[in-house]
Amino acid sequence: MSLDYVLVAAGAASSKTVDPTVVLDVGDLLGITDHFVITSGSNARQVRTIAEEVELHVKARGGGSPRHIEGLDDARWVLLDYGEFVVHVFLEEARRYYDLERLWADAPRVEQPHWAARRVGVES
Repeated sequence: MSLDYVLVAAGAASSKTVDPTVVLDVGDLLGITDHFVITSGSNARQVRTIAEEVELHVKARGGGSPRHIEGLDDARWVLLDYGEFVVHVFLEEARRYYDLERLWADAPRVEQPHWAARRVGVES
């Protein structure tokens, strides 16, 4: 998979929340995946909706389905594992508690202008 699918996932996630969506390049720090997409929703329903939106748009663009999904039952932290990238969709309070952005602070961020234009329904 390419960075394009990461950007599609980030755009789809950000289209369903007002919370910031962050893309971290963890490839040099973590040998099992290249990127983390991190976002959050204000309630379990919104967390599920964000996860579904990511799945829908990554698949529609040819990126396939996640290899593994965790956390849909309680929707506090949904993880969509696409292999080369992982999407983390948190409840707001769980995002603050686990604070992956701080934990992976050494990872370069993929800046917003690169993927925000690819939000669902926006052609680049």
